[in-house]
Amino acid sequence: MSTEGSSKKRRSGGKQNSRATDQQINDLLSKLKSLLPEICDNNDKVPASKVLQETCNYIRSLHREVEGLSEKLAELLENTENGSAQAALIRSLLR
Repeated sequence: MSTEGSSKKRRSGGKQNSRATDQQINDLLSKLKSLLPEICDNNDKVPASKVLQETCNYIRSLHREVEGLSEKLAELLENTENGSAQAALIRSLLR
């Protein structure tokens, strides 16, 4: 077996049927497009590269939002008395 053939096999994990079909890719892109606030209002045909780029941007913004909310929650828990019912409730909801 040639080195090229074995490297291709390694990259694909040795699975020949792991490739997505064009239809599967189009279905996934449509689903992504419907989830993106910037694109879902736009009825024009949007290139796949734009959908993927906007998906990455949206995920990054969601991560930033989660980090900000986590920081606010940590501050609230810090400022709430350790033994208070509110702090205990919040901690139990987070578990």
